[in-house]
Parts: sequence; structure tokens; C-alpha cells
Amino acid sequence: MGVPLLAIVAWSGTGKTTLLQQVIPLLKARGIRTGLIKHTHHQMDIDTPGKDSYLLRKAGADQVIVASHQRWALMCETPDKPLDLADLAARMDYSALDLVLVEGFKDEPVAKIALWRRGVKGEVADLLDEHVIALVSDENLTIDLPLLDINQPVKIADFIENWLR
Repeated sequence: MGVPLLAIVAWSGTGKTTLLQQVIPLLKARGIRTGLIKHTHHQMDIDTPGKDSYLLRKAGADQVIVASHQRWALMCETPDKPLDLADLAARMDYSALDLVLVEGFKDEPVAKIALWRRGVKGEVADLLDEHVIALVSDENLTIDLPLLDINQPVKIADFIENWLR
């Protein structure tokens, strides 16, 4: 792979998206161009029911690109294919990126920052594997990893920038 992948892993409801919403602009302000791959357990459509792209995809097109002057999106029908993070990442334009952030995919063998809050389902130990490079939490835990405060997104961005170097 041409660009490093860094996953943010946590139990549902912990605040992965909220944290990324805070950290991505900080990285961008430092000149770090980020891509994002988000895993969801929910069914999803990114096109609008009734619009041409939706109608043509529902008519049986296996892949649809919707494009405008501002952005484009590729939708692929993959009902019988398991999710493959490497395959998804390979579809990104590495020439325009310095880092691909991954929300979810906690079982993948890529560098990870684990996010944990007391009171959210699941134990912190269940998030940790040999690929976790730091823990972000609202608790002062004793752990053999860098521990970052969930309420200090600048320090989390500092950590990611240093890791990227």
C-alpha cells in the first residue's frame, strides 16, 4: 500500500466519528491530506431514492459512478463479497493523500488507535491487540501504551503527525 492506514477502533457509541470530526481539520491545517474509510453495520445508500443514479443502480448496474465538478462517488453492489479493507484502501487516490484514516475494522491487522470510555459497552482489554499504537480515553488508565486524553484533540493530532513521520 502506498499510504499508511490508521484505524480508530472502539465500541459503538464511544465517539469515533466525533473524535475524527475534531482531528481531521487539525491534520488538514498541518498539511496532512487524509482519506477516510468508514465501516458501518447498517445498510446504506449514498444516492437518493428516485434520482437517476439510484434508479440505474436498482435497475441492476453493479457499479455506478456519480460525478460533478465538486466530487464523485463510486457505488459498488457487493452482496456476496466480504468486506476487504486492503481492497477498499486500494481504490483511493494515493497521489492525493498522506494518510488513510479508518473508522472501525477493529479486527484488521493495521495500526490502530483504540478509543475507550468508561460506561460504554465492552472492556478496554478487548480492544487491544498487537496493532494498537495508543489508547484514547476519558480515564487515567495504567497501560503499556501511550495514553491520550479524549478531550484533547490537538494532542491526538500531534500523536498522529509524529507517528506519520
